[in-house]
Amino acid sequence: MKTSHENWGSRLGFILATAGSAIGLGNIWKFPYIAGENGGAAFIIIYLGIVFTIGLSVMLAEIAIGRSAQTDAINAFRKIGKPGWTFVGVLAIMTAVIILSFYSVVAGWCIAYIVKSAGGAFSGMDADAIGGAFGAFIGSPVAPIVYHGIFAAITVSIVIGGVSGGIEKTSKFLMPLLFVILIALVARSVTLPGAAKGLEFFLAPDFSAISAHTVMAALGQAFFSLSLGMSILLTYGSYVDRQTNLGKSVMQITFLDTLVAILAGLAILPAVFAFGLDPAAGPGLTFVTLPTVFNAMPGGYFFAIIFFVLLTIAALTSSISILEPVVAFFSNMGVSRKAATVGSGVLIFLLGIPSSLSVGIWSDIHFIKGQGFLDSASWLTDKLLLPIGGLLICIFAGWIVPSMMTREVSGDATPGVLTRGWLFILRFVAPVAILLILLSGLEIVAF
Repeated sequence: MKTSHENWGSRLGFILATAGSAIGLGNIWKFPYIAGENGGAAFIIIYLGIVFTIGLSVMLAEIAIGRSAQTDAINAFRKIGKPGWTFVGVLAIMTAVIILSFYSVVAGWCIAYIVKSAGGAFSGMDADAIGGAFGAFIGSPVAPIVYHGIFAAITVSIVIGGVSGGIEKTSKFLMPLLFVILIALVARSVTLPGAAKGLEFFLAPDFSAISAHTVMAALGQAFFSLSLGMSILLTYGSYVDRQTNLGKSVMQITFLDTLVAILAGLAILPAVFAFGLDPAAGPGLTFVTLPTVFNAMPGGYFFAIIFFVLLTIAALTSSISILEPVVAFFSNMGVSRKAATVGSGVLIFLLGIPSSLSVGIWSDIHFIKGQGFLDSASWLTDKLLLPIGGLLICIFAGWIVPSMMTREVSGDATPGVLTRGWLFILRFVAPVAILLILLSGLEIVAF
């Protein structure tokens, strides 16, 4: 087995790369709509409370396991001395492979929309025409797969460069660029005539909208937004040096992820409301509604291009983090990084083809709950594998190796009130919350 192990070149690189793993497509289009539909600022307050307690606690646990083991997700439990828990790493790696296979397909759509926007493909089209064009594009048996392949190739080209030379270097460039683009979009959006309605939809607190469903929506969004339960954080944690303060770093990562979600709401919803369009369009908000907005917006040609560049950057910072745990495992088994990365990339590309075809010529082929391949893969990971992975991390860190986790976070210092509070959340609060997410997703309980 390979004994050498890579490390982050700097603490900043670790923070930006890990924040990039959390910041993805869901932050850009999903969070603003969920917040608006669940009480606006009232939802955001609940979300912040959950993300900075439960979400942060699980993130810290997973990173601490990784730093303690200094190896990949599968071998980590064996190295810690708990080989019976190796299945948790196997489950997490499987989850990462499935997620990246369909995530790359959707990210490929973003690249296609950069090309289409730059070429003026949507110029003069209304929402119906753009919707038809979007449907024709994703229904094609060739073009979406080509763009999926392009995105997968870009991901591979970054990861093949290693931790500090590839992932960290790229994250240090892409993350600041993401914030610059996002702030530019916010400035344009909030100054549009009629933007105040979107700001009110997103930020005005409506406590009458708060219900058990609202809390579950906040729980689910917080859990999935932070990349919990898919071996990313464990793997990234294995590259962290012993001098890094994990608690402080995780707090900063969580803050950056949440900041992007809120900025996305300020960038998207005021513009959507300014032109009287529907903010509840799901994926269509990104690929149909927003191009319609850009068509009607002064300077819309330019802002359409940079918006889809923003989406692609967000997707890329996530995809490289999803691929790395898979590559790390094979690298630690003696496979060269180049071979491990290319081989994993090819596997993920091939697995993504059915997801692409499932919204086109294979749309009549159904799997889980009568859904196509892409939706079935998404359901399997979101509703089942990720919550189970997160729950197992909580049990392992909070009950199986609590002393080891305490030393990893506190060092030689006597555990303070924050560390004891963290362990309490891991043992009692987070498992219950994640179990509720799991049961709700499986429709065993309803909220």
